[in-house]
Amino acid sequence: MNILGISAFYHDSAATITQNGEIIAAAQEERFTRIKHDPAFPTKAVEYCLMESGLSLDKLDAIVFYDKPLLKFERLLETYYAFSPSGLRSFLTSIPVWLKEKMFLKRMLYDELFKIGQFDKKKVKLLFPEHHLSHAASAFYPSPFEDAAVLTIDGVGEWATASICHGKGKDMTILKELQFPHSLGLLYSAITYFAGFKVNSGEYKLMGLAPYGDPNSERTLRYADIIRTKLIDIHPDGSIWLNQKYFDYATGLRMVKDKEWEKLFGFARRESETNLQPEHCDFALAAQIVTEEIVILMAKEAKRLTGSDNLCLAGGVALNCVANGKLQNAKIFKNVYIQPAAGDAGGALGAALVGEYIYFGQERKLTAGALDEMKGSYLGPEYSDVDTRLMAKKYNAVYTYYENFEELAAKTATALADGNVVGWFQGRMEFGPRALGGRSILGDARNEEMQKKLNLKIKYREGFRPFAPSVLAEDAAEYFELEGTSPYMLLVHGVQEKRRKQLPDNYRSLPLMEKLYYLRSDLPSITHIDFSARIQTVHKETNPRYWTLIDQFKQQTGYGLVVNTSFNVRGEPIVCTPEDAYKCLMRTEMDYLVVGNFIFDKRNQPEWAEKDDWKDEFKLD
Repeated sequence: MNILGISAFYHDSAATITQNGEIIAAAQEERFTRIKHDPAFPTKAVEYCLMESGLSLDKLDAIVFYDKPLLKFERLLETYYAFSPSGLRSFLTSIPVWLKEKMFLKRMLYDELFKIGQFDKKKVKLLFPEHHLSHAASAFYPSPFEDAAVLTIDGVGEWATASICHGKGKDMTILKELQFPHSLGLLYSAITYFAGFKVNSGEYKLMGLAPYGDPNSERTLRYADIIRTKLIDIHPDGSIWLNQKYFDYATGLRMVKDKEWEKLFGFARRESETNLQPEHCDFALAAQIVTEEIVILMAKEAKRLTGSDNLCLAGGVALNCVANGKLQNAKIFKNVYIQPAAGDAGGALGAALVGEYIYFGQERKLTAGALDEMKGSYLGPEYSDVDTRLMAKKYNAVYTYYENFEELAAKTATALADGNVVGWFQGRMEFGPRALGGRSILGDARNEEMQKKLNLKIKYREGFRPFAPSVLAEDAAEYFELEGTSPYMLLVHGVQEKRRKQLPDNYRSLPLMEKLYYLRSDLPSITHIDFSARIQTVHKETNPRYWTLIDQFKQQTGYGLVVNTSFNVRGEPIVCTPEDAYKCLMRTEMDYLVVGNFIFDKRNQPEWAEKDDWKDEFKLD
């Protein structure tokens, strides 16, 4: 079977192709268009997937869209009716768009697909599984489990905002759903909005801000209590009820009723880009604490309903790696697997797999000994030496080419050990929001100045933002309190006690930036202020080049890990092509770019045109 999966028209549009259950290619549209979270029909991603698979549209058995648009339209109509007469302005804004475009989505999909190639509509099935089924399929079918509970949590699909399924072999059974307007994802997005970050983009910033709060302060405890008693009602099975008196997302044009929240919490909604105060940190921590409580309750219910030893996670909330770490530590399940593209982009993959296993009933085969069926999530395009040479010729770029990769890895490791920042561009691009050593910016985790340098001079983003370590899988226990593996940077665990530094008694009362730059361990650039780290374990079998680089760094320094952040500046999607990578080198204070076997030393490059500025091209997220 040849199946094309598509997600589009909300955010993070993407495409995937599977062949007899094998994931051949997957990519987000934003990487090609350079528009972050691009919601448009994923034309370029579809074209890439077809090219990678060697297929044309007429060779497909089915094209599967990741949700049911008519069911979503039903939810909108019923919601506006239930809340009338409030929401009239929002109704008048959104319904004409639905009537003009989304009501005729099937026709829109055909129109866009026929621009790419022709096919027989009677021969190639066009399928529409439900949104949360697509999420669940994206997690269970690539997992290494024959049997698993599957928990999906996000903002909202059609009606469902969370679901519990039971996966067995090729079969998937939906056991329980939480329905709109009651949603953990929307609660977290609402808090993200009130904290001054962008919805559907800034939730990870809220998570990163949370550790700067004081878990023992009266203010944090009070904020958490307000969330539990005023905003939501939490039930023992993890289901929640949101008090719509305080929210505006159901029928309005904003997430919350600002004045009501100001009365509750005692401070006004923070304006974007303004300074963060202690109350914002405690507010973020309170939100994180409550989120973790709910996720664990939902997981316990999934265990009760399925009796399985294994749990699979997907949906946007599954990208909350702090909650994931707490869930793993709770040991409700023996094994936890998280889809690396857990958000809407991964819905394209899930849609294709629904086609494979549920619609066509294909038998599911697991690869013996593999971590999973995701191929390390390296499912995007790769580029040849010819591509890199042509890019260099276009910009008169100066490079050194290494025939021997071991020599290149050793040179790169030396550059990192000397305190340089290196753009690392190798092999196929990652699918999902995390850079995993295919399109990464790297630094030395031992360097006290590296976090500040990466945030302020390379990424041009908020100084409080933490960075993640990439560690040799076999060395992970030497540095972190991690059981098992974390190949997709989706688990937060503590730095080993022996590596921590003693903190002063007044540490919690220090201003945010003083906390940030206090030396907390022998790995200061990846140790968050609560002694945690967002860990990526690097496996030789899925990314031998990245593993070799880190191993070379270990041979030179004794440390088998590096700092890894995504290869982009603030507001830019992760780089896709060698040209994207070179532009990022020249627009930032990065020191070196390594593309395949080419090394570009920033000092040797021709002067870059000042008018070509990333700030003009990318909006702040």
